[in-house]
Amino acid sequence: MLIVLMSFISAYAQETKEQEGRYRFVEIKSHFGAFLKSDNPLGNSGILDNGYGGITVKYGWQPIDPDSWAARYGYPSYGIGVYTGFLSDAQVFGNPNALFAFMNFPISNSDKRNVFSIEPSVGITYNLNPFDSDENPLNEAIGARAAVYFNIDLGFTYKWTREVDLLYGFDFSHFSNGSTFKPNNGLNLYGINLGLRYNYNADQFELDDDPYTNTTVPARFKRPRRAPRDITSGKSISVYIAGGVSQSDALIGTSTVLGVGSIVVDYEHSFNEMHSVTGGVDVFYDNRLQDLEASDRLHYGIHAGYDFSFYKFDVKFQLGTYIGDDKDKGAFFMRPALRYNFTDRFFAQIGLKTLAGGSADFIEYGIGFRPFNF
Repeated sequence: MLIVLMSFISAYAQETKEQEGRYRFVEIKSHFGAFLKSDNPLGNSGILDNGYGGITVKYGWQPIDPDSWAARYGYPSYGIGVYTGFLSDAQVFGNPNALFAFMNFPISNSDKRNVFSIEPSVGITYNLNPFDSDENPLNEAIGARAAVYFNIDLGFTYKWTREVDLLYGFDFSHFSNGSTFKPNNGLNLYGINLGLRYNYNADQFELDDDPYTNTTVPARFKRPRRAPRDITSGKSISVYIAGGVSQSDALIGTSTVLGVGSIVVDYEHSFNEMHSVTGGVDVFYDNRLQDLEASDRLHYGIHAGYDFSFYKFDVKFQLGTYIGDDKDKGAFFMRPALRYNFTDRFFAQIGLKTLAGGSADFIEYGIGFRPFNF
């Protein structure tokens, strides 16, 4: 899915290059804070007491086309970034690095000098020091060298000068491999951030690249009012088929993984181009249940959910429960997921199927289609 995000960014950047004004920005931001201990067995060990630090560097594009989807969402900006972290005990966790894509949705009106925005980021973390029963037995949080990186930033942008913004806010970060390798209690971090953003217009270099010139173009895009959104409603039936791999507790410390899978049939009702609700049935297969016959490794569920949509993406959240035997997975499950719609009929999706309480069960990688739109 990260590759799909990168492809989207590259393609859309090429599209906006032909528009009048090519607005770009570079930013650097420092992060520091503490670990959420209540959800981690290491919470009472003292390993998490020293908190964390981190640095992100981002490069972004600002769309300006008034006829694009971005105009109907308040002209969000987007881009790519790198992260390096300094965790409380590097010998246990390592010093994680990450490559990610982000999208910044402005909430405040553009005439404000101080603008509030919500910015999700998703990517891949590497350079972790995983659990090892002999060499790293303390790390009960991470079982692999790579993991998913997720961050949500509730931040403010203060327009300081013509080109420079002051950035500050509160953010939450999560590292997890979705129980592909165990242990996988994950790491949850929360804290504050502070940084600077430099805005520029790439057309300036074509107009006049003399550093002393008085002939300039605006360095930042002034967002107009949001364009009206499409309020057309719709209904559809979708079928999603996904697979993945994961470990059981008995396989901790090994490289062996076992297959898991899901089949989901959903009724989807969209109220407009942004908001939808879903409801459907699930069939799960879990090959980690080695003490059961193959036919008994199936279990069933029902769910309901909400989708937030933009461009060709759907950000999904579903909450479900099991029908019959839950195979000791708890009373309910959740499924946060990201879907990319290739057409009105076909899509790809990556999601996390959880256990009760929100801990990871397995990652779903799948494709789907909508046989009925009405």
